[in-house]
Amino acid sequence: MTDHTIHATYVQVYNTLRDASATLEYLKKEGVAEGVEPHAGAAMWGVRFAAAVLYPLLPCQPGPPVDYDPQKLLELAAHWRDAAFDLGEFALPEPVLRVVREEEGGSRDPGRGVQGA
Repeated sequence: MTDHTIHATYVQVYNTLRDASATLEYLKKEGVAEGVEPHAGAAMWGVRFAAAVLYPLLPCQPGPPVDYDPQKLLELAAHWRDAAFDLGEFALPEPVLRVVREEEGGSRDPGRGVQGA
């Protein structure tokens, strides 16, 4: 293979990994009801790790979906379970809650006291 063909193949694989990462992230968010989110999360972080490993060969491409610093990659590899289950530094941010006061003359709906921001 020529250098150009090899580079083009790496670009194709890298973009496939980025697309797979986005799809797995969607499945992770949407699969909560089916109980698949840990599996999708583990696969997502594995694919993101693979994309980050390839990125130094492809600086002409958009950056990977995770920090590609070598130390950060080692931490991700060591703590993949935390990433899969959204634990520790990989935890999702807590939702912001705010109190909604009843308007004058409004109905008294007990479920209206707190809303997500």
